[in-house]
Amino acid sequence: VLAEGTDYESLTTNNKMELSGPLKGLHELLEVLPARGRDPLLTKVKVITDSKYVVDGMKSWVEGWKNRGWKKADGKAPENLEIWQELDQVRNRFMQVEWMWVKGHAGHP
Repeated sequence: VLAEGTDYESLTTNNKMELSGPLKGLHELLEVLPARGRDPLLTKVKVITDSKYVVDGMKSWVEGWKNRGWKKADGKAPENLEIWQELDQVRNRFMQVEWMWVKGHAGHP
């Protein structure tokens, strides 16, 4: 284990919290890896989550939004835009980030 943590926000949504977990984890890696002599740009990361929202967003939606100036197909901004943009920026600080979905509450460690 390179790092562990928890967080709490009283006024939030499940989607914001699902996005904040990987975001905070990747930020933590950007601090921990250099302290361990590893360059994030030479590091492959696998984000494992039970959030299809996060996996679908990072694997499919974000590129389309970016191509349309951070707009959805209907011309509106995506919900939680600032978090999606930050997550997109931080993933580019690693060699590769793989997004993997697992079923929640199904005994996956």
